[in-house]
Amino acid sequence: MKDHQLRALVQVAESGSIRAAARAMNLSQSALTKALRELEEDVGAELLQRSYKGIGFTAEGQALLVRARLALATLERAREEIRLMRGGAGAHVKAAITPLLTATVLPAVLAAFRRAQPEAELSFHEALPHLIEGRIDFAIALASPQDLPYEIEFEALAEIDAVPMVRSAHPLAEAKDWRSVADAEWVLNLSAGSQSMNLVEWLESLGFRAPSRILHCSSPYLILDLVRRNDLIGYGPRVLITDPQVGVGLRPLSLQPLPPTMPLGLLTLRGVPLGSAAKKLANLFRREVEACL
Repeated sequence: MKDHQLRALVQVAESGSIRAAARAMNLSQSALTKALRELEEDVGAELLQRSYKGIGFTAEGQALLVRARLALATLERAREEIRLMRGGAGAHVKAAITPLLTATVLPAVLAAFRRAQPEAELSFHEALPHLIEGRIDFAIALASPQDLPYEIEFEALAEIDAVPMVRSAHPLAEAKDWRSVADAEWVLNLSAGSQSMNLVEWLESLGFRAPSRILHCSSPYLILDLVRRNDLIGYGPRVLITDPQVGVGLRPLSLQPLPPTMPLGLLTLRGVPLGSAAKKLANLFRREVEACL
């Protein structure tokens, strides 16, 4: 299994076809096809499915694709680390962060990181799945550790409480108990391991009616804006909803009881060390989160 073969596999996934992948890699189609066939022979399985609809991946191909991306990303980090040690170009740190950090610790973290690594390039994302493929260095996110795959290590940094929220003029703004909001329309992110998913499971465990009229939304800031402009009930971190800038026009509902808190933590790939610049940024997040949240 060679570097150029893995790059060929990943490029086909990125480009969507053999022809486009070959063009992106400055190779002939025959050279790219040869590399892919050699890779299939090496692993002993068919990786690609060719049909009139185009190119697709077999189950084996999908499994190898995830590992190939991680392997290539890890090698690139090693090259970057060596360049830095030899006085080369600046580092590029990529991290996924939850929006609640932007309203709390991110300004202090950015200022401190710029003083320490003025030449480093930074990229922030919301897509946590990119971590397992090595596309980002680390993530700071809300997560249920027991639901994470084995490949991801989780270091808890703080406990975050979440509350239901409405716009200030919502007809149910004075609601005090869960039964009074059961028939309302909610906007929730019900992805696995999310705070909203934890809310639904918690309500059901206590015998309360979980929300049934749900507008599904995966973007935290879009949820806030939908709640701000409509008679919807949302659910999210109290620290966001009560922030004087982010939470304008919103108010938490005083419902009782409230679900348990959820851990905010540092997520990294098991067995893959962070580069020096990424480690510096992670340590700054760790320090600020533990001090402020």
